[in-house]
Amino acid sequence: MDVNDPVTSIATIWPLMVFLLAATGLVIVMIGLSALLGQRHWQRTTGEPFESGMLPTGTARIRFDVKFYLMAMFFVIFDLEAIFIFAWAASVRQLGWFGYIEMLIFVGFLLLALFYLWRVGALEWGTKR
Repeated sequence: MDVNDPVTSIATIWPLMVFLLAATGLVIVMIGLSALLGQRHWQRTTGEPFESGMLPTGTARIRFDVKFYLMAMFFVIFDLEAIFIFAWAASVRQLGWFGYIEMLIFVGFLLLALFYLWRVGALEWGTKR
């Protein structure tokens, strides 16, 4: 079996192409049917926000402190790193000692970054006294 043979290449790719065409067709049919069959009604309360059955109070334009966004970025970064560690844990037997040493280095860098963030005060939520 030659990898460069065009017949072999098409034979291995055609299931993926059929799947992509079927998925795209399904999406087009669903959006088209909802546009054709969906209800169109406009009442006085249609454009108002719905917050769990309660009338909204105040404005939705609230300014958040920059520290909130900083904490959110730290959470996303460390959460993604947890995913990498989970993937490593799932294949630890296949990776052997080389994978273990790589993960030790990775976790070491994580701890180093966390220590740096702690030292510069990036993890402090309140004001300094």
